[in-house]
Amino acid sequence: MDAKLIKTLREMTQAGMMDCKKALDATNDNLDDAVIWLRENGLVKAAKKVDRVAAEGITLAKDNAHYGIIVEVNSETDFAAKNQAFVKLVDEIADTILKHTPKTIEEALNSKMADGQTIREAQVAATATIGEKIELRRFNLIKKLPNNHISFYNHANKRISVLLDFEGPISNDDAYNVAMHVAAMGPQYIAMNDIPEELKNQELSIIRATAAEDPKLQAKPANVLEGILKGKLSKRLSEISLLDQTYVLDEKFKVGDFLKAKNVTLKEMIRYEVGEGIEKVSTDFASEVAAQLNGGH
Repeated sequence: MDAKLIKTLREMTQAGMMDCKKALDATNDNLDDAVIWLRENGLVKAAKKVDRVAAEGITLAKDNAHYGIIVEVNSETDFAAKNQAFVKLVDEIADTILKHTPKTIEEALNSKMADGQTIREAQVAATATIGEKIELRRFNLIKKLPNNHISFYNHANKRISVLLDFEGPISNDDAYNVAMHVAAMGPQYIAMNDIPEELKNQELSIIRATAAEDPKLQAKPANVLEGILKGKLSKRLSEISLLDQTYVLDEKFKVGDFLKAKNVTLKEMIRYEVGEGIEKVSTDFASEVAAQLNGGH
């Protein structure tokens, strides 16, 4: 086997060394046929990976002249998420969605990328090349309006991204800093009024249950106790309401006061964190390796 041929095939396809060797063996060292063999066999392997859980990956927020976008693309391990080919793919997926502005994941998957393949086809090819399930999980688009300002922030680890839409004249720096605050503090709602009553009632029930086990609180008059419980609820809700959080870049202000001083309103807030809400499968690595050594069963 010519080592130079293997090296050339790896550079052409990004496939693993052993896969390249098998491909060349199967095609009598014909490079063109070996590329086809890898593609065909890779697609089969990729199809077998569709049931795996992809809970790692990358988030990305960016914009063009007309829209802002935030997207999450998942992989199975954080190792794969650091693969530069994967990072590039996520950026290309975001650009494709910005161009075609699909309404659903299905529409997005059928959108054609710059190289002519659909996002779905690019996912399958990446799954075959990287060796892990690659999956577009979600995206949001915000249309740019004349009096609005879209800002975004991507954390250095590529695991948290934020997309914000302001109404009013806010500077790029101020908008970016608020987006950075959202990334760091993880508010779930813009304002108290946005918090569903069901969630408020759940939190109050938890607070009441905790208070019932505190003799000092139970000794207080009913009206005083009620006031204390409502105060605790208000404090808890302020932790998940952006406008009620203390602004991390200037602790003299709450975020709401800061925006009011700038005469702007936050119309939309979207924060993605990789894997949130996905049930991860714990793997016994030693058992998995042993199984592979015993024939992959």
